Amino acid sequence: MQINTEQPTESISFPAITYPEDLPVSERREEIAAAIKNNPVVIVSGETGSGKTTQLPKICLELGRGRKKMIGHTQPRRIAATSVANRIAEELQTEIGDWVGYQIRFTDKTSSRSAIKLMTDGILLAESQRDPLLRRYDTIIIDEAHERSLNIDFLLGFLSQLIKKRKDLKVIITSATIDAQQFAKHFEIDGKPAPIIEVSGRLYPVEVRYRPILTDKVDQQAQKKEDLSERDLNDGILDAVQECQRLGTGDILVFLPGEREIREAADALRKAQMIGTEILPLYARLSHAEQARIFKPQGNARRVVLATNVAETSLTVPGIRYVIDSGLARVKRYSWRNKVEQLRIEPISQASANQRAGRCGRIGPGVCIRLYDEADFKQRAEFTDPEILRSSLAAVILRMKALRLNDVESFPFVDAPSGRAIADGYQLLQEIGALDEQRALTKIGQELSRLPLDPRIARMILAAKDQQCLSEMLIIASALSVQSAFHGTFSWVLYR
Repeated sequence: MQINTEQPTESISFPAITYPEDLPVSERREEIAAAIKNNPVVIVSGETGSGKTTQLPKICLELGRGRKKMIGHTQPRRIAATSVANRIAEELQTEIGDWVGYQIRFTDKTSSRSAIKLMTDGILLAESQRDPLLRRYDTIIIDEAHERSLNIDFLLGFLSQLIKKRKDLKVIITSATIDAQQFAKHFEIDGKPAPIIEVSGRLYPVEVRYRPILTDKVDQQAQKKEDLSERDLNDGILDAVQECQRLGTGDILVFLPGEREIREAADALRKAQMIGTEILPLYARLSHAEQARIFKPQGNARRVVLATNVAETSLTVPGIRYVIDSGLARVKRYSWRNKVEQLRIEPISQASANQRAGRCGRIGPGVCIRLYDEADFKQRAEFTDPEILRSSLAAVILRMKALRLNDVESFPFVDAPSGRAIADGYQLLQEIGALDEQRALTKIGQELSRLPLDPRIARMILAAKDQQCLSEMLIIASALSVQSAFHGTFSWVLYR
């Protein structure tokens, strides 16, 4: 089967490209354009609010990229891919599916005219299996690289090899809290590291206040401790919201670990019956209608947006003047001893905390209330551990075998995984029959590599097909593949 590597050329001219002058990226677009033109890889490091995500594809378009092939732009989450695509299309005064499109799982809003394609990093990985040279693209933008997910780390290693085979390809790595020097060295060519362009964010001063939750309640009348009972997270959030209300007008963004904590906090805030306040959830699985309430606010009510870390860098919530940071996030960790992955609630890194604080300095001076003390903040890790150092490598090894890449031991990861993790990945794949004793890909392994699932779940589905119980197993596999089997209105009722 021959792969169509070019977009059909048409006589219609591209839309007029303009840049918002208030964005820091716009001020340095000529410098960025020159770096992209003269180098195969460019690192763009900038704070939240600099305009990297929306303006870089337009700079590439103005350079002549995206004419016969596409500009691929990856995001770590579906909600970010769709919202960014809508924003760029709006700025180019075009419709989604015309010059700007997006593709996420089960949805493809691109056409033969599309020059800019937003997608999740998983979509680009799936395309790399069908076309290892990614010949549909002349430019690849990897956004939010600081998240260092398995997909992002694999793409960074894959692209560092691909640019040696495709001299026409341009790669742009962007992030807000990226370790720029590490990435520049990773993409060095002939001993010369990739150029770094640092763009300052559009930030006003942010006052950080520490309001730790774990403080004893005090009897104000008796001026002594009443008891040793401690406040819970929802008590801390309620007190912080009331403090923000006393400071002045403006919307409030509350960072929480996951959907369950968002539901519980929403219930606590609604019971407080705060007048003129709207409580809104924000997490990756939101429907388009629910997203619209976040990004296109209506009315004069103060909004309290309860969000997971999807609002840390992937999305910009308009109108935020105050941030309440729980200091927590759900982190996936793999246990080599128990052979299971756990989604645990853990303290966030200093870099993530600073990103969260920066979300309230976009429209004016902001206030960030951290629900932990300053000593706790200073003891935290500087950056979040890359996912490849805390996950099972079975899926990565399987993908590499399918792409006929080097063994995982010699693959150019930014941070190489441990030998123990590699051995565990090989062992798991051999147990499910994906690899033989010589660690070569079997027929079962080839079939598993085409399914975008955990190899163990994919193996269950293949076995169910052979045992004539596929319908029943698909239900079980679906439930095992998501954090929560419940979604929408029913899930909110369930947890009340």
